[in-house]
Amino acid sequence: MNTEGTTVFIGGTSMVISASDERGALAGLRELDSQAISAVYDHYFRDIYRYVFYRIGDQAAAEDLTGDVFLRLLEAVQKKRGPETNIKGWLLSTASHVVMDHLRRRYRRPVEVISDALPDHQPGPSIDFESREQDRFVKEAYAQLTLEQQDVLALRFGQGFSLEETARQMKKNINAVKALQFRALAALQRQIGKVWHE
Repeated sequence: MNTEGTTVFIGGTSMVISASDERGALAGLRELDSQAISAVYDHYFRDIYRYVFYRIGDQAAAEDLTGDVFLRLLEAVQKKRGPETNIKGWLLSTASHVVMDHLRRRYRRPVEVISDALPDHQPGPSIDFESREQDRFVKEAYAQLTLEQQDVLALRFGQGFSLEETARQMKKNINAVKALQFRALAALQRQIGKVWHE
């Protein structure tokens, strides 16, 4: 987990956003202080983007969706419904909802995929091909998992959350998270085998 601080200036004084004390940042958000908003964005953007990208595997869409998460933060704060104690937890929970909405829309309106037969102008085509094929196998296998299984893998391996943090984020006990992670990894391994043999 990221424990480094980001300095926020509120009312002429500086403070550091840390995992242990977010009160000043929360106060700045509630006051719609532009410097506090900017510092929160700078501090958490990379973690939220990494979570979203891990879930959907599309860089451009992940950037857009991460921006939507921060837009929802501002809208929630304006309506006095923003985070009360944990900014990162609120952002990750919102990111999970944004990803689910995106996936539902994508399943309703399939996106036309550009053919792999188009020329690739990147150097080292055989290496790129192998890497893309491996990525494709994993993404296809990952897409076959349940949304809950995808979520536990994204939090544990994409975000680097501990079992305790994952349990808290998913509102489950630690044993349930362990079992879900085990089933998700087993299912992913089975799916990768199926995709590989197709």
